[in-house]
Amino acid sequence: MRLGLQVSYFSWPGAPASIGPTFGRIARDAEGAGLSSLWVMDHFFQISMIGPPDLDMLEGYTALAFAAGQTTRIELGTLVTGVTYRHPGLLAKTVTTLDVLSGGRVWLGIGAAWNEEEHRGLGVPYPPTGERFERLEETLQICLQMWAGDDRAYEGKHHLLERPLNVPQSLRRPHPPILIGGGGEKKTLRLVAQYADACNLFDNGLGPEGIPRKLDVLRRHCEDVGRDYADIEKTVLARVTLGPKGGTSPSGEPFASVDETVERFGRLSEAGVDTVLMGMSNDTDEAVYPQVAELVRQVEPLQAPGR
Repeated sequence: MRLGLQVSYFSWPGAPASIGPTFGRIARDAEGAGLSSLWVMDHFFQISMIGPPDLDMLEGYTALAFAAGQTTRIELGTLVTGVTYRHPGLLAKTVTTLDVLSGGRVWLGIGAAWNEEEHRGLGVPYPPTGERFERLEETLQICLQMWAGDDRAYEGKHHLLERPLNVPQSLRRPHPPILIGGGGEKKTLRLVAQYADACNLFDNGLGPEGIPRKLDVLRRHCEDVGRDYADIEKTVLARVTLGPKGGTSPSGEPFASVDETVERFGRLSEAGVDTVLMGMSNDTDEAVYPQVAELVRQVEPLQAPGR
């Protein structure tokens, strides 16, 4: 099992002046602890599940470019880019540029978008759900075509690209891996089966409506399109706050010990999960990263069934 870190909160003491040094240190600490990947949300306003919209929020690809300059090994991605935020040709160019400059360490994390408030706030069109999924599929097709070096005209229902040229090409071949976020069973997981290298779900329990059910749906979609289910990396976003047993973080969340977290992630592995992307409320605390390193060491041998 692999572990990654998502950073979703930037309103640290001393912000905005403190954001650059703090985020740079998080990136270096995450890499030093052996985490495989570092992710940021692709939002322009803070989301309601974390805080009010006027909290600090960084533009995702600029933040990842900064993190790339602070690190040498850790992989980088957005969790996830809303398809409405950027024209698909420019998105492919942006991800390619970051991949080249980082030495081939970038993922394309993408989804159908959902935060209407920030769309309206910044004047970004917010089409109906059905259209957003049509645009998502076209964007996936365009990115894959550009990464294949095919600059023939692309004409879809929503996008016309006369010459989708992409030079330089990405260093990762055949292309930067694609992660699609969301657990929608009819559309999202079908697109995962058809186009993606990974899916991302929430750690919402292991009952009948939880992760095993979603992965069973994905397996059926893979069978329908002739895709090997084992080729898709199954990732889960999970809230984790490591610390001394019985204590609480500054935000009031109870600490989980390394042993408790290993047990929790073991259950996720048994359910079919390959990678856990952690959201840590104490990610700015340098003292927690030795525990993160121990967690990485203990969960690395875990392997999802069928791997």
